[in-house]
Amino acid sequence: MTKRMQDSYLWRGLTVQARCIHALMIRDLMMRYGRDNIGFLWVILEPMILTVGVMTIWSVLKPPFEHGVPLILLVFTGYMILTMWRHLLNAGVSLFERNAGLLYHRHISLIDTFISRMLLEFAGTTTALVLVGTVLVDTGLIDPPHDLGIIICAWLTMALLSSSLALNFAVLTEYSMAAEKFIAPFQYFMLPLSGTFFMVEWLPTFAQTIIWYNPTVHCYEMFRAGFFGEEVRTHYSIWYPLVCSLGLMCLGIWGMDKVRNNIHFG
Repeated sequence: MTKRMQDSYLWRGLTVQARCIHALMIRDLMMRYGRDNIGFLWVILEPMILTVGVMTIWSVLKPPFEHGVPLILLVFTGYMILTMWRHLLNAGVSLFERNAGLLYHRHISLIDTFISRMLLEFAGTTTALVLVGTVLVDTGLIDPPHDLGIIICAWLTMALLSSSLALNFAVLTEYSMAAEKFIAPFQYFMLPLSGTFFMVEWLPTFAQTIIWYNPTVHCYEMFRAGFFGEEVRTHYSIWYPLVCSLGLMCLGIWGMDKVRNNIHFG
């Protein structure tokens, strides 16, 4: 087989898989939101409502600055990433069980169902981020981003980290129904440690050393560095969350391969 023929087969295979993922995304939209009322727009409105609601409440209850940082910007940079984290993780729960019937189609695999759901949640939260951020900047409630490149890098890094963990959640909940009961407590436990409500610079030195091992903190710090610039000192490494994501993704792919025999078609 010539190299040209190999490239042709590869391109054809990628095209088929892309069409499968696109079809699965549309299916998920129709199943979750239907065709009535605003339908798929809820994918965008859900994270927007949460973020705007929290920003409004905090603005009423708290002073306009927290450790010299504008409160609205602190909440915006915290809750938008938190929303994506929660949406992606929750999407992984029992994901394979819900889509087992689709595996009768020879072009659809477990990884296709996973990728399509992650892309759907990522697209919704990203659109919400852009819309809310644009409105806040246009109305003068927050300053324009200092470095858009760092913001995009942080957002994509958190998406990769969340997706990697979601894949492991999908595997665990396929092995055991009891595993689903521990996911919500895990998210609540992680919330005060994630970096949503604080910045590393505010912590004592010993606490900074400990919190440094939480990869989500690096994503929050990087995201805020893109908005604050040099006005606020941030602490992060892009490599640490990427390495953690790679490790979790490899573990999840290995588990997904092992869990195939546990899936009951129906």
